[in-house]
Amino acid sequence: MTVGQLNRWNHNWINGEKIETDQVVAVHNPATGEVIGHVPSLTEELVTGAVDAASQALPSWSRLTAKQRGDYLLAWGERILLHKEELAQLLSQEQGKALKEARGEIAGSVEILRWYAEEAKRAYGEIIPSSNPGQQLLVYREPVGVVGLITPMNFPAATLMRKVAPALAAGCTAILKPASTTSLIAVALFELLMDTNLPKGVANLVTGSSNVIGTVLMNDSRVRKVSFTGSTEVGKLLMEQAAKTVKKLGLELGGNSPVIVFPDADLDKAARDIVDNKFENCGQVCNGINLIYAHEDIREQLAEKIVELVSGLKVDIGTQPDADVGPLIDQGAVKKVEALVNDAVAKGAKVLTGGKRLEEDVYQKGSFYAPTVLDHVTPEMDITHEEIFGPVAPILSFKDEAEVLQRANNTPYGLAAYFYTKDAARIYRVIQELETGNIGVNGTSLAYVQAPFGGVKESGMGREGGRHGLDEYLESKYVALTL
Repeated sequence: MTVGQLNRWNHNWINGEKIETDQVVAVHNPATGEVIGHVPSLTEELVTGAVDAASQALPSWSRLTAKQRGDYLLAWGERILLHKEELAQLLSQEQGKALKEARGEIAGSVEILRWYAEEAKRAYGEIIPSSNPGQQLLVYREPVGVVGLITPMNFPAATLMRKVAPALAAGCTAILKPASTTSLIAVALFELLMDTNLPKGVANLVTGSSNVIGTVLMNDSRVRKVSFTGSTEVGKLLMEQAAKTVKKLGLELGGNSPVIVFPDADLDKAARDIVDNKFENCGQVCNGINLIYAHEDIREQLAEKIVELVSGLKVDIGTQPDADVGPLIDQGAVKKVEALVNDAVAKGAKVLTGGKRLEEDVYQKGSFYAPTVLDHVTPEMDITHEEIFGPVAPILSFKDEAEVLQRANNTPYGLAAYFYTKDAARIYRVIQELETGNIGVNGTSLAYVQAPFGGVKESGMGREGGRHGLDEYLESKYVALTL
C-alpha cells in the first residue's frame, strides 16, 4: 500500500456525507516518521452538526428491529473481510504494530460485529409480579440515545468495534472520535460501514482537536452517554464535565497490572505467556503486564526463561513479515519508557537485556525501544507505580502470598491481574483478594468478545464485551400497567 493510496482516507463522515476541511491533522508512520496521510481538524460547528445528525437519526434507527440493525453490522463485517489484508497493512503502517498482530486485530473486529449483531436480539425486558390484582409491572429495555465514543491509539480497530458495534446494535446513534495518531483506520472502516447504505446520521466520524470535539460532546445535553478509553487523568476530567448534563459514562482508564508467579507454577508456560502479553503491540496494551512478581525460590529461573524468549524477539518495521515487535507510537512514548528505565537503573535495577533506544540502520527514523527485562526492581522505583505502556518487563521478588497480594493491591488502579499456581485452594483465595476488574489464572489472555472487560478503582467504570457491553447502551423503562 502506497502513501498515495492512504491519502484517499482523508475525510470524516457526518450525516452520511464525506466532510473535508482545509485544516488537517497529519498522521505519521511511527516506524519511519513519514507522513502517510491527513484527516480533517473539525470546527465546533461541524462537530455540533454531527450531534444534530445523530439526534435526527435516532428515532427511526431505534425503532428498527434488532435483526434489522444486526443485518447492517453483519454486512459491515463482510465488507471488512473482503479488504482484510489492505486494512491490516494500513493498521500496521499507522499504528506500528507487527503485521501479524494487525491481521489478528482486523479479524477480531469482525468477530465483535458478528457477536453484537446476534446479541442485540437478546436485549430482553421483564414482567414483574404485581402486588395488586389487575395490574402488570413491565420493564422495557431501550437505547440510551445519542452516544459519543472516544477511542485510543493502541487498538484503533478493535476498540472502535467494542464501542460502535454494541451502541448501534442497541439502537443508539453515534459520534466517534478516534485518536489523532491512528485516525486513518477509523476512516477506512467507516467507509465500509457507509457502503452498507446505513441510514444517514446513524454513525458519524469526527477527527481533530480533542478539546474542541470533547467540549461539544460533553456540553450537549442530547449526547446521553460518552464511552472513553484512555488515561485516568482525562477520565477524571470527563467525569467532572459529565456532571453538567448528568451523562452516563463508560471509562476504561489506566492500569498497573501485575502477574504473580508462585513457586509451584509451570514456569515454562508462565514465561511464554508473560512475554506474549508484555511485548504485544510493543507493550502498548491496556491490560498489559506492568510488574512481574516472582517468588524468591524461582525468581532467577523465571528471569532466565523470560530473557531467553525476549532475546529472540525480532524488532522491525511492523509491515515486515517477520517482525515480532514494532515501534512505540511516537517519540514522547520513547522518552517516557527511557525515563522509567533510567530511574530504575539509577536506584539499583539490573538490565538483563535491552534497556536502550534503537536508533541505528532501519530504526533511525522511528520510535523504537529495545525489548527490555529488568531484575532486582523494588517499590522505590517509579516503574513500579506508573503505567509503562512500553516494551519493558520489570521483575520483583516476593516471599509469601499475603505479602505479594498486599503489594499488588497497593495501587490506585485495578484493571487486570494475572497469577500462576497449581494450588486449587490458592486460586480461590487469590481471586477473592485481588482488587481488580479482570483476572487471568494460569494464562494472560483476556480478549474474548463474550466476556465483560473493565476496571475498578481509578481504572474506570462500566464494561465492554459480552451482554454487559450491550447493557451499557440500554436504559430500563418501568411501566405499572393497570388493566
